[in-house]
Amino acid sequence: MRTPVDTCEDLMAISPPDNATPREPAGPRTAFDRFFEITARGSTPGREVRGGLATFFTMAYIVVLNPLILGSAVDGDGHKLGIPALAAATALVAGLMTILMGVVARFPLALAAGLGVNALVAFEIAPQMSWADAMGLVVIEGVLIGILVLTGLRTAVFRSVPTQLKTAIGVGIGLYLTIIGFVDAGFVRRVPDVANTTVPVGLGIGGKLVSWPTLVFVLGLLLTLVLVVRRVRGAILIGILFSTVLAIIVEAVGHIGPNLVNGRPNPKGWALNVPTLPAKIVDVPNLSLLGRFDVLDSWSRVGWLVPLMFVFTLLITDFFDTMGTMVAIGQEGGMLDERGTPPRAREILLVDSIAAAAGGAASISSNTSYLESAAGVAEGARTGVANLVTGGLFLLAMFLAPLSEVVPFEAASPALVVVGFLMMTAVRTIDWADYEVAVPAFLTIVLMPFTYSISNGIGAGVITYVVIKLARGKAAEIHPLLYAVALLFILYFLRGPIESVVS
Repeated sequence: MRTPVDTCEDLMAISPPDNATPREPAGPRTAFDRFFEITARGSTPGREVRGGLATFFTMAYIVVLNPLILGSAVDGDGHKLGIPALAAATALVAGLMTILMGVVARFPLALAAGLGVNALVAFEIAPQMSWADAMGLVVIEGVLIGILVLTGLRTAVFRSVPTQLKTAIGVGIGLYLTIIGFVDAGFVRRVPDVANTTVPVGLGIGGKLVSWPTLVFVLGLLLTLVLVVRRVRGAILIGILFSTVLAIIVEAVGHIGPNLVNGRPNPKGWALNVPTLPAKIVDVPNLSLLGRFDVLDSWSRVGWLVPLMFVFTLLITDFFDTMGTMVAIGQEGGMLDERGTPPRAREILLVDSIAAAAGGAASISSNTSYLESAAGVAEGARTGVANLVTGGLFLLAMFLAPLSEVVPFEAASPALVVVGFLMMTAVRTIDWADYEVAVPAFLTIVLMPFTYSISNGIGAGVITYVVIKLARGKAAEIHPLLYAVALLFILYFLRGPIESVVS
């Protein structure tokens, strides 16, 4: 079946027009081709390799960022986790889980330590217990999600969500990616809390684009957009490489430095990485954090309520974030069926749950599916072969950690903005004249970027959909499971008051 997203992709020509329409090859297919369904999904090995490279370059930052987040926190015993060990474990688990997703689910969806979840673990969970206890809760959450997948409940819940609401989820994630790209690149920034202003964000610094890193982002974005419009294969990957080379040249000439120097902000500096060629390329990975978790001690140490609420929060976040992400990726690649479900949805969700537990077992927080996989799909990736490339590069990153620190946010972020646009085009398939679905779809779309949370957007959309249908006397149109989902989200949004009352 040809979806509207396929048409969009043809027009944008990130891949050739027949990319989403399967056709038989001229010669016999190999066992490798048959297993990964490369030809059946209208792809080629070359496109898969390009897609895998693009996905890696857009999410390689996690090898640096996750250690910075977890490594900056102190647990209840006053202990910190070592940054080199965190970097090695982050790359190892991301590589293994991404490859597992490619082989088992054969879907171009990469995984790594989840942003947001790692902050929750670092700054809310760990300070109340030990690091081993906190990671033990992450393992418990991953096991619980795995049980929900094996019993079929997670897949059933996914299918209970109306198709147009699933489309809205993909659109909202596109806007979420866009704002992440703009903010990471410093193109959009928070306005300082000063008198006489109520504007929360603004353009650049003081409403002006005055930094060289931001200029690199703008030039990279314009080049990528031009390449996309001109139907150049590898447009996104070319944009990332061009921006990185330009950033290296700019830094060599201007000596701009990082955006944080000795604890003091440098607004005109590079975000995440300073683009300089490293003196050392190969390093031996430190894997000392593997297996340092405890699933039982936290319950006796802080009581049952705190661990229970933390596990519930982690569960809800992982449960629905992955659903939204796999819909968005499938939508971008034209791989959804008539019910808005990607191929091998059960396998995708099962691997994701395994990754959540694996992240806890490796002391790097829950691993989850990454939106940045859309960059690879936009480059033509349609199968798990792209994951073999991305996962292999993550495994190499364990030894080549210095190279992963070359690409700054300003060079990688143009890809997120371009992908956000491509995902946004599906908004036209929503029936905006039907307010019963349009209002929930609207809230789903806008709350994701405005609250920096996929789960918040999905929750608002589901609750609103159920309330409106009930108010219109159409309870029979609501899937029974959707009532339970709406109730869970109500508890999720009210978990603060609930905790205070129970405490």
